[in-house]
Amino acid sequence: MQTMNISLPDPLKQCVEEQVSGGGYSSASEYLRELIRADQKLKAREQLEKSMLEALSSDDPIDITPQMWEGLRHKIRARAEARNSKTS
Repeated sequence: MQTMNISLPDPLKQCVEEQVSGGGYSSASEYLRELIRADQKLKAREQLEKSMLEALSSDDPIDITPQMWEGLRHKIRARAEARNSKTS
């Protein structure tokens, strides 16, 4: 695992310390990793929504089947696992 040093203004540092001392996280690193993962999920969701809106406005309709959804879920899980194994 790589190490990264960051600088935070006092109010942000205090916020991180409050989250850790509140018992939700074992360390500042764990808290920040969780924030980064949440940001990654948000960006992925935004991209999915963008793609879905583009597909809805497209003149080229596609048939949505249960098999298609299962294949999509499988791809998403594989990507998430690959990304999580890189960040862990």
